[in-house]
Amino acid sequence: MAGRTPITVAYGDGIGPEIMEATLNIIQAAGASIEIETIEVGEKVYRRGIDTGMESSAWDSLRRTQVFLKAPITTPQGGGYKSLNVTTRKALGLYANVRPSVSYHPFVHTQHPTMDVVIIRENEEDLYAGIEHRQTDQVYQCLKLITRPGSEKIIRYAFEYARAHHRKKVTCFVKDNIMKLTDGLFHKVFDEIAVEYPDLENETWIVDIGAAKLADTPERFDVIVLPNLYGDVLSDVAAQIAGSVGLAGSANIGEQCAMFEAIHGSAPRIAGQGRANPSGLVLAAVMMLVHIGQLATATRVHNAWLKTIEDGVHTYDIFNQGQSRQKVGTLDFAAAVVARLGEVPQMLKPVSYEASQNLSLWRQNVGQQKKAHKRLVGVDVFLDWEPGSPNDLGSALSVVTVGPLRLRVITNRGVKVWPDGLPETFCTDHWRCRFLGEGDTVQPGQVVELLQRVMEAGFDPIKTENLYLFDEVPGFSAVHG
Repeated sequence: MAGRTPITVAYGDGIGPEIMEATLNIIQAAGASIEIETIEVGEKVYRRGIDTGMESSAWDSLRRTQVFLKAPITTPQGGGYKSLNVTTRKALGLYANVRPSVSYHPFVHTQHPTMDVVIIRENEEDLYAGIEHRQTDQVYQCLKLITRPGSEKIIRYAFEYARAHHRKKVTCFVKDNIMKLTDGLFHKVFDEIAVEYPDLENETWIVDIGAAKLADTPERFDVIVLPNLYGDVLSDVAAQIAGSVGLAGSANIGEQCAMFEAIHGSAPRIAGQGRANPSGLVLAAVMMLVHIGQLATATRVHNAWLKTIEDGVHTYDIFNQGQSRQKVGTLDFAAAVVARLGEVPQMLKPVSYEASQNLSLWRQNVGQQKKAHKRLVGVDVFLDWEPGSPNDLGSALSVVTVGPLRLRVITNRGVKVWPDGLPETFCTDHWRCRFLGEGDTVQPGQVVELLQRVMEAGFDPIKTENLYLFDEVPGFSAVHG
């Protein structure tokens, strides 16, 4: 076993064991130099009372090998079970989710015969930070967290990926016309980093029209980098319009560890029937081989897979009477790929990883930002209050003052309702009351005293957000309306 690269393998649930067996058959026949440590994750582990779906011994294996090839798992329905994928990505710092979406026209049906897009999704923060609260009878919140270091890491990785894989353009998708601070930061960092890569084109799209263009004319895109939620949604869209979500593999890359998986689920409906398409996991394993530096083997597997698709040997999910020649099951498909090792496709474009830079050898160097001067100038006080109108609330709170702090505006669901709100605006029981000091510096103790006086006036504060200037630039959004 000397010289072999250790990897951790999990067979998963549903169709997982079948497609993992097929995948390992292929890469080992191709000469992958690996030493496998098998762990159990997923439904059986959840049922044993482990709410993460993975026991401590499995974590030990991952930290030891630092490479994880994982089949899909089933998370039991009901509360209390944590997403194994999200937990693994965060615990191991797997900040970059890489999902290629490629057309295999005419052998796999698609409306986009020349599509070849790689979506690089930030993997740790955004709304997937999972910080949620119920604040009133009517209102729930989820906090969207975008950080400068997190943005720098994923955006720089996207440019490095494009350069390493001889791509020409990196596109950023954001919604900073609305979320000016969070998505605005992501956009700003993209622009800062883009100038360091003059050999690559760059552009930014608002995510809604960008998504429409991706669905309609994906050929105009090459590498797309975007925050977590947009990336999760649009990578599935991209895979499906390329031909099938079942053909897409995924890499989750961190500074120390990496996880490779198909993007589809465990499909328990067809489990045990030998019908599942292993292609998504096979292509994930190809990405794994590239990551561990076995570039020739990755090239050999990928080209044999392409030749199998080109020869019309297809599983039932992509079988097409016009193009397919043989309908096969999971293990027979794997055998067909093994039989074509050493061959290259004639119509589909052959691949070669041997000229690619191995990004596993590249390490981030996130820049240190000069610390801004932070000055407290106000506070947003959120109330659970239902009895009256915005004007009633404004009148009652206008008399509550502490030092320079005065009530300036009240919003409901982000829209101004006092002063001079519109009577048509629908209101819930969740109110944001902004107290500002007209540019004066506010002391933290004055915020505490203000809260005390708000409660003495008979109101129920449920949350506060301090309002700061950073180098005299507001660190808080303006009010709609």
